[in-house]
Amino acid sequence: MASAPEAPHKETLVGSVERVTFHNEDNGFAVLKVKVRGQRDLVPVVGHAASISAGEFIHAVGVWFTDRTHGLQFKADFLKTTPPTTAEGIEKYLGSGMVRGIGPKLAQRIVAAFGVGTFEIIEAEPTRLREVSGIGEMRAARIAAGWAEQKAVRDIMVFLHANGVGTSRAVRIFKTYGHDAIQVMTENPYRLARDIRGIGFRTADAIAMRLGLTKESPQRLRAGVSFALQEATDDGHCGLPRAELIHLATDLLDVPARPIEAALAEELSAGEVVADAIEGTDCIFLRGLYVAERGVADRLLSLCDGAPPWPRIDATVAVGWVEKKTGKTLAASQRAAVTMALQSKVVVVTGGPGVGKTTLLDAILRILTAKRTKILLAAPTGRAAKRMTEQTGMEAKTIHRLLETDPKEGGFKRGADNPLDCDLLVVDEASMIDAPLMFALLKALPTTSGLMLVGDVDQLPSVGPGRVLADIIESGALPVARLTEVFRQAAESRIVVGAHRINEGKMPEWPRRSEDADFFFVEAATPEEGAAKVVEIVRDRIPRRFGMDAVGDVQVLCPMQRGALGARSLNADLQKALNPNPSDKIERFGSVFAPGDKIMQTENDYDREVFNGDLGRVARIDREEGALVASFDGREVTYAFGELDAVVPAYATTIHKSQGSEYPAVVITLATQHYTMLARNLVYTAVTRGKRLVVIVGQKRALAIAVRNARANKRWTRLKQWLAARA
Repeated sequence: MASAPEAPHKETLVGSVERVTFHNEDNGFAVLKVKVRGQRDLVPVVGHAASISAGEFIHAVGVWFTDRTHGLQFKADFLKTTPPTTAEGIEKYLGSGMVRGIGPKLAQRIVAAFGVGTFEIIEAEPTRLREVSGIGEMRAARIAAGWAEQKAVRDIMVFLHANGVGTSRAVRIFKTYGHDAIQVMTENPYRLARDIRGIGFRTADAIAMRLGLTKESPQRLRAGVSFALQEATDDGHCGLPRAELIHLATDLLDVPARPIEAALAEELSAGEVVADAIEGTDCIFLRGLYVAERGVADRLLSLCDGAPPWPRIDATVAVGWVEKKTGKTLAASQRAAVTMALQSKVVVVTGGPGVGKTTLLDAILRILTAKRTKILLAAPTGRAAKRMTEQTGMEAKTIHRLLETDPKEGGFKRGADNPLDCDLLVVDEASMIDAPLMFALLKALPTTSGLMLVGDVDQLPSVGPGRVLADIIESGALPVARLTEVFRQAAESRIVVGAHRINEGKMPEWPRRSEDADFFFVEAATPEEGAAKVVEIVRDRIPRRFGMDAVGDVQVLCPMQRGALGARSLNADLQKALNPNPSDKIERFGSVFAPGDKIMQTENDYDREVFNGDLGRVARIDREEGALVASFDGREVTYAFGELDAVVPAYATTIHKSQGSEYPAVVITLATQHYTMLARNLVYTAVTRGKRLVVIVGQKRALAIAVRNARANKRWTRLKQWLAARA
């Protein structure tokens, strides 16, 4: 068995900064030219620093590596800066603009007056600066204040480094808390896990231990309770049964149940968490999620009150008019749904593929537009909004764009004080909307407006906490139009027929002749064989037979990240196959990125206006700026190298991440190694992502297990109960 490759040997580099080539103030990423004793040429150093200036000394720990464009560089994992001690260095440092109020010429005069004692004068006797020509009382005070600020930054970084925090994380901490960073960390280091992306409970816990907290300190126990609840939201729960929460926290914190129960009592008393029953089971909720679910229920019920904001419409006459206008005859179920929608202020439309949801929506929008109804259209993802625009001919926005995200304050600009201006809001792909986002949307919708939620309730629920659409439908509190009839044209598609068979708990029927088929199963006895077949199908067979682009048109969907048939491994395989000789590449956060690669945004970024699930392509890598430039639907978005944890390669992705998207072709992997994920709604969601072609690669036994398993993982939510109480 081959031995694992050795980790690169860490080295220490000490020198003075001659030039700061690049410094990103948001994340601290810096490219420096450093003068190292004994070396004639300046050494390029890349790393993170909250502030950095020419003239400073650096102490860096890292590895040497050869960059294809810029040659040999030193990559610093740890970067500590200290003020210069020579007159030349002090002059360069002060003249760099690092200290407010001092430019190069003034720096020269100050150092000429005070020499190597300059820093002591600025810090201890700032009034003596007035001995230098051009410095008056106000300027001297400004220089002293600027120096004090730089010293505070340095002290904070020294404190963070001393307590085991690496430089890039230290920069994030400083950017979040500023000069309060030491106080925050000393008083409650667990705030780091709550406030700072990329720092989880375990990292905060390790820092807390170094600061002297014990396993059973009240801060740790209370933070552990909240963190256990937060982890439960990753599985879609809004709350957890009390006993289950205690058990989770016991495992997480490695302490007995009794002190955890005491910590939970304190969290309840402080209002950080809330206790309430779900169908008779005593549950604990994070306050924010409890408020969100309750708010969704209250606002939906308020919206139902009163008449629709459009004039009374004779549905029979309106249907006849729209049929004549479009040349399409509506089925009986569609006519009934139109009548319900025109008479109801709030309505839900649900159904699977091929049942005419698009035709129905088009008919309703045409009728209401003719009555001068002011309509807004929205969907959870950019791809879903784009598809909605194409289908209706009206502009649809993502929910985040509709609500106008507020990068500075966080949250949205639209709300109860600044509501949306519409008579009717239509939201597609409503099964994807989690409880917090639905609450934000309903807060921004005037109670006089109408609401139509359109979605397929049999698909996977939202990635975020809640099962909003399912809870609304199951509560019986709102009018629901269910479309079940598959139309003749759609019934000719094996994808549509196969999807409905899966949803009914039946195995799909595979074609005997493959010439005109659009739905295939490719058997693979082992995951390794399956991975090789996926590469062959995507790279060779689909482009050759169907004329599709392997990168732009084909999406590989996997039940999970892990395993040979998981998204992570297949991404590496497909990257090598589809982008084998890139002009440049960079490795960050365990992923390799190269020009031409397909990538996916993994979190909402309101500054850049790219959102979770958006697909893009790497346009280029800019080594000088230390950044990667990606194109999202023709719009360029720039990521500093230190921010590339916000994107992942996306030749393959999980089925959960594909919600709300459609692709010309999908290749789905199913293996018994994915056993814990194999469920009917998972496969149904994956199959319904494909427009023209669906290929399943794996084991028929795995497909059979999924089709039989109708029991989706239970989510602990309370929305249905609140709505049903008023039904």
